Parts: sequence; C-alpha cells; structure tokens
Amino acid sequence: MARINLLPWREQLREERKREFFVLLLGVVIIAGGILFLVDRNFRSDIRYQQSRNDFLRREVLVLDARIAEIDELKDQKAQISSRMEVIQDLQGSRPVIVRIFDELVKALPAGVYFNSLQRTGDRLQIEGIAESNNKVSELMRRIEDSEWFINPSLQQISAASADINSDQREANAFSLTLFMQAPERGEEL
Repeated sequence: MARINLLPWREQLREERKREFFVLLLGVVIIAGGILFLVDRNFRSDIRYQQSRNDFLRREVLVLDARIAEIDELKDQKAQISSRMEVIQDLQGSRPVIVRIFDELVKALPAGVYFNSLQRTGDRLQIEGIAESNNKVSELMRRIEDSEWFINPSLQQISAASADINSDQREANAFSLTLFMQAPERGEEL
C-alpha cells in the first residue's frame, strides 16, 4: 500500500480552523465592543437627557419659588388691607355712636347740672361736674339709668364746691360719676 502522509493536511486543517476561530473570536470581540460602545453611548445620552431635564426642573422650581414668595407677599398685603378695612369699617360703624352718646348725655342732663370733664376709657365714662343740689345729681343718675345707652351709673364722690360767679346761688356740689356705655340692640333705635 502506498503511504500517504496526511499529517500536513490535518495540520493545515487545524491551522485553518484555528485561524477561523481567531477570526470569529476577533469578530465576536469587535461586535461585542461595538455593542458595548452603542450601549455606553445610549446610557450617556440618557444621562445627559435626564440631567437637562433636572436642570430645567431646577430652573422652573426657582421660578415657582419666586412666584410663591410673591403670592405670600400678596397674601400678607391682603391681610393688612383687610385688617385696615375692618378698622375703618369699625370706625365708620361707631362714628354715629359717639354722637348718640353725647345726645343721650344732653338728654339726661337736668337743668342746674354742668359737666366739667368727660373721660372715656373703653366702655367706661368718667364724668365730673357741678350741680346746684344733691337732688339734681340724683335726677341725673335716674335719667342716665333710664337711657338705653348707659348702664350702672355709680356716684364716686360728691362734695361742696363754690358756685359759678354768674349764678344767683352761692353753694354748689361737685360730683364725680362713673357709668358704662351699652349700645342698644340692633332692632332698637340708633
């Protein structure tokens, strides 16, 4: 039989398979590198996109914070204006009250009684005056008590005083009187 040496052919086949393997391996490495490169670019693109969105949101949050601060300032101004309006409305509502109080004091004042001073502290009135007699002071207190605008008249002090020079009477009584104001109910006369 003839001897055929198949060894170099096998070796050549082995070398060819080895080369194919390395070519395939190199191809796989290149493809894997390409895929990794594309995945990396995609992730970096997503990160840049998210960072740009975050920056946009930060800017918008700053704008909204400025608007919120402006709204809070406007609310404070509104509260101040509302409180001022309430004070003005209270003053306008109570403006006729002081006129009515003076009118009621004049109605309650009998002849022969004069007020020297009138001091108001809250709802409390302190009146000092001069009367011709103790009976006139009593009449004044009764009239004040009958008024819808005053309650709890209390005589603090009564003492002898010199009468007015123009008066025929030479003796008079100085008095100090305390009373409280009470506005009548809305249904009653204002």
